Amino acid sequence: MNDLLTPVQRDVRVRDVEYSHDGTLMIGALVATPGTRRAPGVLLVHDAFGLGDDMLARARRLAALGHPVFCADVWGERTQPRTEPEIGPLIGAMVTDRARWIARMTAAHKAAAAQPELHGEHLVALGYCFGGSSALEYLRSGARLVGAVGIHAGLDLLDPRAGWDAAHPGVSVLLCTGADDPMATPAQREALQAALTSAGIDWETDVYSGTVHAFTSPRAANSQRPDVTAHHPRSAARAWDATTRFLRDTLPA
Repeated sequence: MNDLLTPVQRDVRVRDVEYSHDGTLMIGALVATPGTRRAPGVLLVHDAFGLGDDMLARARRLAALGHPVFCADVWGERTQPRTEPEIGPLIGAMVTDRARWIARMTAAHKAAAAQPELHGEHLVALGYCFGGSSALEYLRSGARLVGAVGIHAGLDLLDPRAGWDAAHPGVSVLLCTGADDPMATPAQREALQAALTSAGIDWETDVYSGTVHAFTSPRAANSQRPDVTAHHPRSAARAWDATTRFLRDTLPA
């Protein structure tokens, strides 16, 4: 794996960070280049498969671009489920107890803010799949962030009854989604955009044709349900470009 890294990415340091919520040990990670101090950065939220090598690789790429990253561990104990029977209850436990879901995100944010490399109030929450839903819900709850990015976020997991009035003024939202994603339908996109507009939040939605859910994930390359999840390299590259531009535009210099 290290042979595939650029020289700058090889210089990036990864440090496990333990924190806790409600008696559960969380094992996040701080990813940054040496010498980084109190810099604006990213709160990265993993997909349904947990904080694994793929998420850490994304964090390395971001840190190499000058954006230090704190990787959250929402499931706790660095749990990395592999099958739907494992994943379903984990997501269900968050969706049915949204206060706990937000508290897990808050715990990660506090842990990020405690790291000397990061400025805790100059962070963008960036999430993939379930992590994208988490980033959006956390921003909506009033988190002190400057923005949120949802990459193939499950809009079906968002609370349809909750407004965005608690979100802090001046925040921005980027949504990168597949046109055919069954977990982020046109109606769900339109409802989110209307809610953001009503709350005076700056937003951008990038919609990719011929693309379904989990399009950035190599795990979806051999999907048994390509009408639901499928890897789409071109859409993944477009989402990465949109994300890095958003970070440049949104985070303080």
